[in-house]
Amino acid sequence: MFAYILKRLLLMIPTLLGVLLLTFVVIQFVPGGPVEQYLAEARAGAGGGAEGGGMAYRGAQGVDEARLAQIKQLYGFDKPAPERFVQMVGQFARFDLGKSFFQNKAVWTLIQEKLPVSISLGLWTFFISYLISVPLGIAKAVRAGSRFDLVTTVVVLVGYAIPGFVLGVLLLVIFGGQLQWFPLRGLTSPNFDELGLMGKVVDYLWHIALPVTAMVAGAFAVTTMLTKNSFLEEIRKQYVLTARAKGLSERQVLWKHVFRNALIPIVTGFPAAFVGAFFTGALLIETLFSLDGLGLLSYESVIRRDYPVVLGTLFLFTLIGLVTKLISDLCYVWVDPRVKFE
Repeated sequence: MFAYILKRLLLMIPTLLGVLLLTFVVIQFVPGGPVEQYLAEARAGAGGGAEGGGMAYRGAQGVDEARLAQIKQLYGFDKPAPERFVQMVGQFARFDLGKSFFQNKAVWTLIQEKLPVSISLGLWTFFISYLISVPLGIAKAVRAGSRFDLVTTVVVLVGYAIPGFVLGVLLLVIFGGQLQWFPLRGLTSPNFDELGLMGKVVDYLWHIALPVTAMVAGAFAVTTMLTKNSFLEEIRKQYVLTARAKGLSERQVLWKHVFRNALIPIVTGFPAAFVGAFFTGALLIETLFSLDGLGLLSYESVIRRDYPVVLGTLFLFTLIGLVTKLISDLCYVWVDPRVKFE
């Protein structure tokens, strides 16, 4: 076991380097980098005031060469690309994710600021999905082929087929606009700090209800059908027939014999789903409900070519994904001791 874990940890290093190198190379060929955006702002500013808002823009001559050199040095583009990549990897090895070009904040600070929104959306989606999907999948497996199974399958698949942002628009129009039962934007009210403990809880749940509903609707289908198929596969095995032949009730057969084996593929996915909930980037939902989370941060950093944010968050999320995958694999041994990594 120790040798397997050490091998997996060592394999993470070339994987991380490969992901960072590929992204870094692509970035070098993407037009409209930070320097170009600076020049565009200088030209726009020159049209409305003296010297382009302090950017030393000189009309057709462009920006002063000395000033342009300073800007390139500020963004680190005065060095060759290989040197910049090695420097970036060295920073990431110390878990220094750098500083945003445009927001004048450390990438760690930006992630910490946006994380509460993503945690709220991700964790509620995770818990509600599993609390409903697993019991529903078990009920569908026990009643396979019945009217209940057919109706719930249709409902679940319809929910899966409707995109989350489309459902979000409908919820906003009906419950936020026409009926005005829920707020249209934000995670809390402006007077949130003035409320008592219960008032804060109610206000938070009031704001989070619509975006979580929009995200949860499509999350039921996969877990529900996985649970159903897993239970059906176990129910049809020989040991279940033997248990029934010994006179055990259906409840005993289901909960004492089938349950543990059938939940193996579901339980082993818990670490990835749970950790992923902290970094769920629901861009469209966040934009629709005006929630400033990691999804919106990632999108804006790509649009603005804020490379430290793009590469820093990529490094962090890739590392967390690799560690989570390792934990998921180790859960197989915890759930089913028959699994051997050799």
